[in-house]
Amino acid sequence: MIAWATTALVVASLLALALASVRIVVGPTHADRIVALDIFLAAGVALAVAASLLTARTVFLDVAIGLALVGFVGTIGWARLVQKADPDDAQEDRP
Repeated sequence: MIAWATTALVVASLLALALASVRIVVGPTHADRIVALDIFLAAGVALAVAASLLTARTVFLDVAIGLALVGFVGTIGWARLVQKADPDDAQEDRP
């Protein structure tokens, strides 16, 4: 059962990586590219969890937690950078 779940997790992560790669290349806006980078990080977390399941070692879960934390902070940083670069594009008119 764990082998089947791990295989499904790896296949789904690789599919997400392929789609995110297309979004990075084609993405018309910087926000699309930021979301694609966030998908890369989420796929990395999923692959670390899959490695933990396959090897029955918890060290990979520590890696997954670290990746998630760094990814969150990085996404916030990139979003603020894009917002400061073009504030009219990042915010809509507020009443």
